[in-house]
Amino acid sequence: MAIDIAARFGLGPIGQIAYVVNDMEEALARYGALYGPFEHYTAKLDECLIRGEVADCTLHVATNNEGPIEVELIAVLEGHPPHADHLREHGEGLHHVRFDVEDVEAKMKEMGDAGFEVIFYKRYSPEISFAYLQAPQAMGGHVIELLHMPAAPA
Repeated sequence: MAIDIAARFGLGPIGQIAYVVNDMEEALARYGALYGPFEHYTAKLDECLIRGEVADCTLHVATNNEGPIEVELIAVLEGHPPHADHLREHGEGLHHVRFDVEDVEAKMKEMGDAGFEVIFYKRYSPEISFAYLQAPQAMGGHVIELLHMPAAPA
């Protein structure tokens, strides 16, 4: 019996799909042909919680907001975030889906109580945080990102 994770935990609609890639320049051409142009930047993430340990990492991130769901490409430049494990174990491809939530920490607790493992977490400020949670195998083993970020002013 399939479990609807989004419905079970009140996550709402998917806000983003994210792929991990080895070579960002090649990926921008390949995924750009499918999704349209991407904006890209380097993200240095200091003092993240990565699989229970505090560590730093640097990612090359590209985003496309042409459609109803943001598409993200991620290449690891430094460190060992979960994206590096995925590349080593599965190669390039779909890594996670993101849901925008009001309280990342409350959802982390609720989902943790149901067997999800927090594999990547960062709080930037009281208003901005994200977490990647790995679903238990009984729920598919998928990686889910939770994000809380205030909406940009209109």
